[in-house]
Amino acid sequence: MLIAIILSAVLTIYGSRWIDSLYRQPNAPLTFPNEIASRSKFRKPLLALILFVNIFNFSEVSMPLFFYLTAIIFFLSLITFTDFEQYVIFDKMLKPLAILGILAAIHLNLPIVDRILAAVIGGGIFFLISTVTKGGIGGGDVKLVFVLGLWLGSAILLDVVIKACILGGAVALIMILTKQKDRQSYFAYGPYFTLTAIYILYFTKSFN
Repeated sequence: MLIAIILSAVLTIYGSRWIDSLYRQPNAPLTFPNEIASRSKFRKPLLALILFVNIFNFSEVSMPLFFYLTAIIFFLSLITFTDFEQYVIFDKMLKPLAILGILAAIHLNLPIVDRILAAVIGGGIFFLISTVTKGGIGGGDVKLVFVLGLWLGSAILLDVVIKACILGGAVALIMILTKQKDRQSYFAYGPYFTLTAIYILYFTKSFN
């Protein structure tokens, strides 16, 4: 437990600072640039909680698997917060996450071809949806699905997409019915993909 506490604390501090540094970049594509502090006030405690619960849960798996599980949970958690806070998913987070996904497949002897196909087909489908809906699905969401395909493979990615779409759609419907948003409003779907993936990985403790 002590290791989980220390590791989650270190990753929380580093991750939160990384997010803040990305927000401070010139021309950062922020939706609420004047509300950074107010929209991020619960980030650190929630990020620490997510990381601790998952790291502690993964404590009995092999060291290589522990490393990759912790890595993907860390990145997905950060993406969750940037998309909730500012409706943005940074390429500077997606690129290292994609590279780590390829390394994980090689290191853990996971079916690489299946993961490449999952990434290409999954990302391609969401790219088409984004094109047809004229931005109804953001480019960050398309890239996120592509990267998740590299990590999870076709079966788990399909499970994540189905659950995330149902959850995101339900939340969007509730927000429309309660008049918090309308049909033309932008909905951040990224967090539903990331949180669903985190939920599934918590119970499976593997990438198979």
